[in-house]
Amino acid sequence: MRNNKKLKTLLVYPDFLEDDKFNKNKRGNYSEGLASISAVLKQAEYDVELLHMLYMPTKKEFMESVRNHNPDSIGFSMRTTALPFVRELCSWLKEAKESGELRKEIPVGVGGYHATLVPDECIDLDGVDNVIIGEGEYPWLEFMNSLRDDTNRTDIESVYFKLPNGEIIKNPVRPLIEDLDTLPFPDFELFDFPNLDRSKNFTAMVMLSRGCLFSCTYCGNSQFRNVYPNKKKFTRFRSPKKSIELLELLLSKYPFIKYLEFRDSIFNTYEDWFYEFMPLYIEKIKLPFNCNLRFDILTEDMVRLLKEGGCYMIDIGLENGNEAFRTKYLHRTMKNEHMVNVSKWFKAHKITTLTYNIVGLPHETLELSLETVKLNARLEVDKVIPNIFYPYPMTVLAKTAKDGGFIDETVDPNDPVQLRMPQYPYYDILYMAYNFNKLVKKYRKIYALPEPKIQKATQKLDRKITSKSYPRKFLYKSAKAKEEMFIKAKKLLKQMSPKLFIFLKNRTMKEVK
Repeated sequence: MRNNKKLKTLLVYPDFLEDDKFNKNKRGNYSEGLASISAVLKQAEYDVELLHMLYMPTKKEFMESVRNHNPDSIGFSMRTTALPFVRELCSWLKEAKESGELRKEIPVGVGGYHATLVPDECIDLDGVDNVIIGEGEYPWLEFMNSLRDDTNRTDIESVYFKLPNGEIIKNPVRPLIEDLDTLPFPDFELFDFPNLDRSKNFTAMVMLSRGCLFSCTYCGNSQFRNVYPNKKKFTRFRSPKKSIELLELLLSKYPFIKYLEFRDSIFNTYEDWFYEFMPLYIEKIKLPFNCNLRFDILTEDMVRLLKEGGCYMIDIGLENGNEAFRTKYLHRTMKNEHMVNVSKWFKAHKITTLTYNIVGLPHETLELSLETVKLNARLEVDKVIPNIFYPYPMTVLAKTAKDGGFIDETVDPNDPVQLRMPQYPYYDILYMAYNFNKLVKKYRKIYALPEPKIQKATQKLDRKITSKSYPRKFLYKSAKAKEEMFIKAKKLLKQMSPKLFIFLKNRTMKEVK
């Protein structure tokens, strides 16, 4: 302890997006990373508090919050899209230090996905004193120990330091934590857990693993893996026994939880872990849950066991419907026919299927996006999420986009369409994203026709959608307006009547059963 005072770190979590940064009527989301850092620091007898920012505050509001917390160190969790907010917040902290409003010796750090991918960009931010690369638990613990002992260490692995004279010290990244069982359980109480967005609907988001075994080119996981010297150990799960203990702890603290949402990258990554965990889950927990899966490593027996354990919905990446394009540009080699078979298993076991899809990929065309729509229709999926491609820093597909000449540096980082591709115009991408679900339903109706009629009807609809005279820009704007109204209504229902929201959710689940 410094001066017999228990040191305190303030974790700052900007939990909002550009399009709702001034909306104060929101509930927050749980962050596993922050909860884990807090658990490690509290285990070492440091105080940890959370500034959970649900909207972009004024300078006065922010500085008042910081002063009320009275921290000895400040750490920001930053995703790529939060960069503009963190930049401004850190500049306010710098100004407050220079004016004497805040103690000059309070260090300000940045960690998280963006800091790991582009640490040089983050250490250059005004007001940032250090950057944590990769897993933050033990680098932050060593840093707090250095503050406590007044040693002013600048040799801590996984941390970049900015010295008062502007010099940058770049330390190597420490090995990742290979055995997750050695970590304390996450500090759920760091958050106002009963009032989180999912909690109001009796749902808890949990993670039992870290990392992803695969190297999809649009995802940062392959780059995160390369950060570590022991990258072959990147994908790790808590043991099945410890995973169950974690869930039991969560449910003992918050007995109102009736649903679980596993946010692990791929829940069925390791077959041995899966087949040991699921019987324990069925015996000791057996709450309804959803999870992320992957087509090419699924078996029908896995699907059966998921259903037996209470799985009511799976989230699964389809991404693009053209096999050759998907293999070449996304490094996803699963076959369309296998996807169709897997979808039949989900139908047979009455599990709702939600697919993730990407439109506006580098070198993609409107016609290729239609193949994605049509594969979803063939799979008879229950829900679809179309995402517009975003070139996340340091990812393989971001480089592909740059090499193709599709990156325009003048494009606003918050523009929904980041690429400028002559073969796939701006409003065509937006049309496809906002009409994706409607188009899936149209093609699904066609595939229900007698076999002789399918090809002719498909070609007719293809020609209509891709015609130069088709009003895609108008249809995008119309669909966007309807979607925004629906989202507002859904949010209002969740806030005003969570019980009714859950009733409707349960009814949907029963219909699937």
